[in-house]
Amino acid sequence: MRVGKLTALTAGAALLLAGCGGGDTAGGTGENALPGVDQFLNAPCPEAAVKPATDKEFTYWSMWTADEPQGKVLQKAFKCFQEKTGVKVDVQWLGRKAYTQNLVPALNTDAVPDLFDQDVSKVGAAIMTPGGTQSVDDVFAMKVGEGDKTVKDVLSPSSYDFPQNKDREGHNFMVPYTIQSSAWWFNKDAAGDIQQPKTMDELIGLFDKAKADGKAAISLDGDIPFYNMYFYTQLAERYVGAGGLYKAATDKTGQTWKTDPGFLKAATETAKLPKYFIDGWDAAKFPQVQQRWADGDSRFLYVGSWAPSETREYLDKQGAGTKINYGSFQFPMPAGATHDTVEQMSIGFSVTKKAKHAEAAKAFIAYFLNKDLLSGIPAVADNLVPRADLAVPDDLKQVKAAMDDPKKEHVLQYDGIDGIAGGKWQTDVFDPADIALLKGQITPEQFVDQLATKGAEFWKNQG
Repeated sequence: MRVGKLTALTAGAALLLAGCGGGDTAGGTGENALPGVDQFLNAPCPEAAVKPATDKEFTYWSMWTADEPQGKVLQKAFKCFQEKTGVKVDVQWLGRKAYTQNLVPALNTDAVPDLFDQDVSKVGAAIMTPGGTQSVDDVFAMKVGEGDKTVKDVLSPSSYDFPQNKDREGHNFMVPYTIQSSAWWFNKDAAGDIQQPKTMDELIGLFDKAKADGKAAISLDGDIPFYNMYFYTQLAERYVGAGGLYKAATDKTGQTWKTDPGFLKAATETAKLPKYFIDGWDAAKFPQVQQRWADGDSRFLYVGSWAPSETREYLDKQGAGTKINYGSFQFPMPAGATHDTVEQMSIGFSVTKKAKHAEAAKAFIAYFLNKDLLSGIPAVADNLVPRADLAVPDDLKQVKAAMDDPKKEHVLQYDGIDGIAGGKWQTDVFDPADIALLKGQITPEQFVDQLATKGAEFWKNQG
């Protein structure tokens, strides 16, 4: 797979991930159960190629909860690892805030886990930057239990080999096991098999048709700031390319926002969208508006590649026998844009600097990347994995095709601006301007001016 370079330097945001399976899920056990769940959970354990010589246990702080699909996959992997190596896994299911509420405060103590997971941006800012991680370069040479295949052999290079996954010495600090992107989602049974719009006018035409059909066009849970970020950042990336947003956000004078016309053009295109948002988008609490989309109140939803997993679980709990025939497409190229971009985010394992059982933790990482275990991520959690030889869920094939398109320029999610200054730049500078633009309280010109002015003030106050 040939990919563009992820050029934006980033740090990770101290944000709760609302998506990627967030919530009390059951692994799909009813009308919306995935066909491979039972097959995966009941399959025999693969052999472990790497067995720790001395460690008999290690601790793991998980970004998942035990009853989420990802938690179920990991629980099987822990059981198998102990069966095949004799090593016990002491796991704490802490959820999305684990890295900020638990791990960051623990970094200056000896009470840190050996292993933890999160997306690469958040690990980079909150854990790696203060020196809380160690190199996992040696893991890439470990065998995964498939003959002579190593971790490096089975992983797609684009999932780990980029600047944001390097520490100060240039070593990798994370090994991925899930990859994510984002898209416009729709129900083919309600909207028809919509083709990729080629222009913004075609996209707006889809929204107009939805309204003509008596539907709201776009569902948006406006209480999630990084859901609100999607629209402007997706459009701006197509004008300024990978690294362009990050460059502007870290310009201490703020003037890059004004000197590159792409930022104003993106704001102008963004301002055309809010009139299509569902009523109450800015007053509801997540996931109420997403659930309204699943219920058919609106036609389109723009979120990450976890959308099918989350909405399927919601419908399953409703017990009404409702199903969604998922379709998706990418933002089209706006007029005058020259960068055909697609976003990608890697979630994976990192080992703490103070790990007492790093040997066992690293051996487990290699073991989990065995195809018989990693296949649980698409089979049970309906998510994408960084191995090209594993199944792609039907719901995500259009997203994966965009990510694999060699003509597209790959960009880290939000171009990394969500992690600048530990997430403070987003909350202090971007979010107030973004929500004001989406609510029609400021013009596109005022939006750009505000980013420039408030950005300069922010960096001045940082010292």
